[in-house]
Amino acid sequence: MDINNKTGRRKNAVARVYLKEGNGKITVNKRDVSEYFNTMILRYRVNQPFLLTETEGKFDVNVNVHGGGFTGQAEAIRLGISRALVERDPEFRPMLKVESLLTRDPRMVERKKFGQKKARKKFQFSKR
Repeated sequence: MDINNKTGRRKNAVARVYLKEGNGKITVNKRDVSEYFNTMILRYRVNQPFLLTETEGKFDVNVNVHGGGFTGQAEAIRLGISRALVERDPEFRPMLKVESLLTRDPRMVERKKFGQKKARKKFQFSKR
């Protein structure tokens, strides 16, 4: 049995995705995907590569994810699944690339600067 493993990252979330042929069971941190992600939007983001390539229910996915919040983790998983699908079948690449599912989102949280309250917010200025 052939297992593809890829990494996906988004903000501070890192997901290790293991893809193998099966019946569509997705496990995230040893829990079912519907138990781990309780909103429909996050579950849709995880399933998006399968919906676009019309391979829903053909692969079992096992994911180890840590760091970041739930949204960042879901998008990291989506990137990892997309990369694993392309490695398995290169014909999926144009479908996923059009929806920009193979692009790692480079946006990160801007660091806090000294002498300021946050990254851009300043302390209150008093003239007198």
